[in-house]
Order: sequence, then C-alpha cells, then structure tokens
Amino acid sequence: MSAELRRSLTLYGLVMIAVGSTIGSGIFRTPGGIAAHVHLPEYVIALWVLGGIAALTGALTFAEMGSMFPGAGGLYVYLREAYGDAVGFVYGWFILFISTSGSIAALSLVCVEHLMYLFGFGRDHPLELPIAVGMIVFLSVVNLFGVKIGEWFTNLFTGAKLLGLAVIIGAGLFFAGPEAARANAASDFAHSPPANLWSAFALAFVGVLWSIGGWHHASYMAGEAQNPQRNVPRAMVLGALIVTLVYVLANVAYMRLLPVEQIAQSKTVAADALNNLVPWGGALMAFLIALSTFGTTGIYCMTAPRIYFAMARDGIFFKKLAEVHPRWRTPVNAILAQSVWSLVLLLFWGTFESLIEYVTFMDWVGLMLVGSTIFVFRRKRPDAQRGYRTILYPFTPLLFVGISLWFIVFTLVENPVRAMAGMCVAAVGLGAYWFYFKKKA
Repeated sequence: MSAELRRSLTLYGLVMIAVGSTIGSGIFRTPGGIAAHVHLPEYVIALWVLGGIAALTGALTFAEMGSMFPGAGGLYVYLREAYGDAVGFVYGWFILFISTSGSIAALSLVCVEHLMYLFGFGRDHPLELPIAVGMIVFLSVVNLFGVKIGEWFTNLFTGAKLLGLAVIIGAGLFFAGPEAARANAASDFAHSPPANLWSAFALAFVGVLWSIGGWHHASYMAGEAQNPQRNVPRAMVLGALIVTLVYVLANVAYMRLLPVEQIAQSKTVAADALNNLVPWGGALMAFLIALSTFGTTGIYCMTAPRIYFAMARDGIFFKKLAEVHPRWRTPVNAILAQSVWSLVLLLFWGTFESLIEYVTFMDWVGLMLVGSTIFVFRRKRPDAQRGYRTILYPFTPLLFVGISLWFIVFTLVENPVRAMAGMCVAAVGLGAYWFYFKKKA
C-alpha cells in the first residue's frame, strides 16, 4: 500500500469539519452548570463571548502555521518542527490514547443515550453499550472508503446540526414571551453574584472551554485539502467565527426562553427551553443532540488518524499506520487503530463524565503548546514562506496561550486527579519514544 492521500477536500468541506468537530454535545449540556456557577445572565453571556475569543485567537494563531506546513498531520507537524520529534510524538500519542479516542467513546454514549430517550427507553438500557460499539465501528468503516465520502457525511450532519441550532435561536429571539424576563427581574438568584466571583468564573469557564474546542481538526486534513496553504487557515478561522456566533446566540435564546435560575437547575437546557413553546420540544432536542454527536463522532473518526499516519510516515510511530489503501486512498490502519482503542475506552472506562475528565486537561495542554510554536517560528524562521500572518502579533497568540495556561493551572490546583491521569499517559508515551521509537527512527 504505497499510494498517496488524495487532495479532494474543498474549503467548504474543511469549514464543515472545523464547525462539526466543535459543535458536539457541549452547547446542550454545559449551559446549566455555567449558570449555576455565575448566576447573572450577563455573566453567562460574557463567559461564552470570552470562550469565543479563546477559539478565535487560537484559530488566528494556528492559521499561520497551517499556511507554513500544508501537509498531513496538522498540529503534530507544528510541534515536531518547533520542538523536535519527542514533543511531536507525545502529542500524537495522547491524541490517540487520550484525546480523540476518549472523545469518540464519550460522544457515542451521549448519542445513544438520546436515541434511547427518543424511542421511549429508560436510562442505562442494556442496549446502550452494544449500540455505541456498533456506532463507532460503523463510522470508522464509513471513513475507510475515501475522504470524499467522509466530507459528504460531514457536510450533511454539520449542516443538519446548524439548522437545528438555528431553530433554537429563532425560537428564542422571535417567539419567546416575557415570562423569563419577568422571572429574572423577580429572582434573587438572577441578581446575586456568587460570593467568590473569580472562583465561580473559573469553574464555569471549564465548561465553555470544553465546548469550544475542535476547530483545529481542519488542520489534520491538510494533506487531503485543495490549496491547503490558503484553505486550511481560512477554515480554522471561519469555523471559530461560526461556532462563536452560534454559541452566543444559542445562550441568548436560552435566556429568553427560561429564567436563569431554571437554567441553572437543568441538565437538558435546550429541551426545557423548547418545551416552553411546544410539547414535543424534548423529543426534538433529543433528536438534535443525537444527530449532533453522531456527526461529531464521524468527523473525529476521519481527522485524527491523519496524525498517526504522518507520525508513522516520519518514522516515529508504528510503520503500518503509514500505509494508504491503493483504491480508497485513506490511512486505513490508522483509522482502524483509533477505532479499536476507542472501543477499549468505551468498554472499560464506562461513563461520559469520567471520559470527559480523562480528555479535557491534556487537550488544552496540547493546544497551549501549539499556540506557543508561533514564537519559535517567528524567531527561527523569520523568512519562511507564509500564506498568512497572524494579525495583532504577538498580542493574539499571547492571549490564547494565556487563557490555555490559566485553565491548565486551575485544573492542576482544583482537580489534580484528572490532570495526573492524562500526564501519566503522556509520560508513558515519552518513555515509549525514548526506549523504542527513537531507536527505530
């Protein structure tokens, strides 16, 4: 299998990957917890705006590296070129063993839970796990048969989830009655800032950061993109802009449909909001969330294997993962390896909450490191060809790195168990590199 990847992804397809990788279950699950921490509606909206700033500054920063390195692998390539093979390897290692595989397992559980609700089954139904397993296998197989099929799949499901969110936004902006505003005006909760505002903002922002990650997945597909020097940076920036706009408007809609105190007590904010307008709102939202998580899982099955492919091609990972199918022109072994490990995490880790705790911390460690590479390249490669240069440099990357670093430090202080689990897996990866893969390179 010595074929090359096929460059067939359009700009539209890359934007749909950036958007679809980000909009999964977060916008439907986290608003209640955020409101519970900060109380005031304006604080809730401010946090989502700040999350959008984090996404946009990250996309603007990563876009410069995307224009410099248009091959397959995305963020792994940026780290390897800036800091060497060991750092690049460890990033790819935890993407496989923590980040993407864990996200696939978690998203499959959310999807199946809402399918069970939609068809009238209770929680913890015995069919949940077998269906989640079948979903991961199916989506992995779909992505074996060519990136164009994966692009069509992504376009379909991302377009559908955006349409569904447009329904929520339209309902909130144009059909909401005055009841929520009157309830907020009369509520002590909506006018009482939390006692420790800084701590409350920090705790709430964890949910925001978890929800806005994913736009960088467009960079993983650079090796199969048309005109990648131009289209990959544009896709990341456009994806971050679209997600920010949708998330802020969705939360404004929630606030217009429900009192903030009710939002704070809800784990199904979107369903509760639509139930205020129509009796079938809960069923509609169960369908929308199932659709959203199904589509996001499919995108993750497609994008991250390009990292393992690039690592193996560079000689620092299992060489079988560098093989491309001669007919389908996809990294079939890399896709299958990720699928197998996702199933392992699904079967042995167990719950959505524990999987997300396993994923989030190391995700943002990696994003912070990638954001810092721009300073290395500006110093070491000032004359390198760049199809795009980050605007407001160095302020833009400093803001992104600062936000990421704050989250990392906060997690280390407040939830060291979550942080240490990811760091232990990364340490095992570093050991594997030095004692096995470095000798093979």
